[in-house]
Amino acid sequence: MNKFFTIGYGGRKPEELLQLLSDNSVKAIVDVRLRPDKAHMGSFVKAKSAEKGIERLLSTGGIEYYSLVELGNVFMDYCDWRERYATLLEQTKDLLVARLDGIPTPFCLMCAEKRVSECHRKQIAEHLCSLYGYTVEHIE
Repeated sequence: MNKFFTIGYGGRKPEELLQLLSDNSVKAIVDVRLRPDKAHMGSFVKAKSAEKGIERLLSTGGIEYYSLVELGNVFMDYCDWRERYATLLEQTKDLLVARLDGIPTPFCLMCAEKRVSECHRKQIAEHLCSLYGYTVEHIE
């Protein structure tokens, strides 16, 4: 059975994020932010060059980086974003998660929100578990 993780970097130091990923033997980060180029902290921004930002940070730990903006939360400004996002995933079946095929495992879905209960990565995780029988661990 395939296992994956989720994590939010909000309120964490870059070194703490890297340590948590390393402690769980994560091979790849799947960035599910809609705008990874707009992170508040430079360490977590998807820079124009892989020698900067989140890609540089992860490379120091031997972790690959993938940005899947198609999994970004386009409904975050709505009070019922959870329901809207879950509906989007259900209606698209595997279309939005297709690029996960071939990404080294275990991978970790990453977003800015530290609490998984407040982040759309929870809906993505539930969708993956439902579609493919994955198991998930949320790193809090």
